[in-house]
Amino acid sequence: MKLLNYTIASSYPEISFKGKMIINTINPHSYCIAKKDSVFKRALTEADVLLPDGIGIVWAARVLEQRKIKKIAGYDIFIYLMEHLNSVQGSCFFLGASEETLELIRDRAKKDFPRVTIATHSPPYKTEFTQADSEKMYGQVNKSDAQVLFVGMTAPKQEKWVYLNKEFLSPPIICSIGAVFDFYAGTVKRSHPFWIKLGLEWLPRFIKDPKRLAERNLVSTPKFIAEVFNYKLLKKNH
Repeated sequence: MKLLNYTIASSYPEISFKGKMIINTINPHSYCIAKKDSVFKRALTEADVLLPDGIGIVWAARVLEQRKIKKIAGYDIFIYLMEHLNSVQGSCFFLGASEETLELIRDRAKKDFPRVTIATHSPPYKTEFTQADSEKMYGQVNKSDAQVLFVGMTAPKQEKWVYLNKEFLSPPIICSIGAVFDFYAGTVKRSHPFWIKLGLEWLPRFIKDPKRLAERNLVSTPKFIAEVFNYKLLKKNH
């Protein structure tokens, strides 16, 4: 479980605009993907803050390290940062999703966080971006002079893109939050707080879309659980 040996945040990070802070999240599925994708692994392990966005990570920290940490979902850090920006009359940039989704985000954010200046850009839908694509993307971001960049292009593409282009991005805080764009826009409904409190946020989503989420819940999760127990047994025998 080498990936989990890196610092997993147990609370919200202290916000500072003095230096660049890259915030990523990890769950059992992204852990399994990172084992096979070296660039994604580096993107996670070299992030300034890695948040436990999954009850499986919370459980693993308790089993392996006897650490009690709190699940902090991408949506949680998004609201936390937006509330902070609203309090200081700050600015943010949303990079990802369709123009229609971004318009819904802008409309809602104007009501929820009226003191935040918002800019957006919808990148092309591609598995991999060309150099010209990336230059246009970070050019749009930097032109806005945003204090926080939210990236929503699904994992692992979003984290890898940030990792490979971080030196060209000017916002002090860069946060990859994937599906949060759709949740906040209302194009995808987030699980009811009842399920979130139980640590079963994944269950209603899986029931609604089992085919798309099959690998995440039926392959990655069992692999992750097995690896936690194997690693614990290995530690005990040594």
